[in-house]
Amino acid sequence: MSSSVLEQTTPTQTNAAPTGAARALAVLRILLGSVLLWAFADKACGLGFATPAAKSWMAGGSPTAGYLGSLEGSLAGAFQPLAGNPAVDAAFMLGLLLVGGALVLGVALRAAAVGGTALMLLMWLSSLPLKSNPVLDEHIIYAAAMVALSATGAGRVWGFGRTWEGILQAAPAPVRTALS
Repeated sequence: MSSSVLEQTTPTQTNAAPTGAARALAVLRILLGSVLLWAFADKACGLGFATPAAKSWMAGGSPTAGYLGSLEGSLAGAFQPLAGNPAVDAAFMLGLLLVGGALVLGVALRAAAVGGTALMLLMWLSSLPLKSNPVLDEHIIYAAAMVALSATGAGRVWGFGRTWEGILQAAPAPVRTALS
């Protein structure tokens, strides 16, 4: 019996049918990526759900001003000065797009897990103290899910993970490690 979680939950190179666990991880990966891509699209275009069209990034609004500007927690003083900063807006939106896209496509899951976890931890810190649980909220759950998806090679099922791994074989070792 193999001790590798990856080998237990994903198909082998012989194109065996994916296991139930591998399919479940693929569904989690795609759904989590879709959540991030939806947040990007709504903030960028003002689709009228969380962001009205007049306050969209494309209409000149700031995707961080509303949230960061209204913080009341213990770390509000550290995060409020970042509200509306164009560099912070661009980094936030780029993070949503790249992490969400990587998850949906099943590529660069290690980089997506690192970037996504950093994004989620910053959002978690900005919301302290939490209202419904003293320690956990969805940001911590999303971060843990991204790490698990990366660790299990979840991009290989219903994604481009295998193709991505093939492309990275020609890359230098540091690039392979960072983008695997």
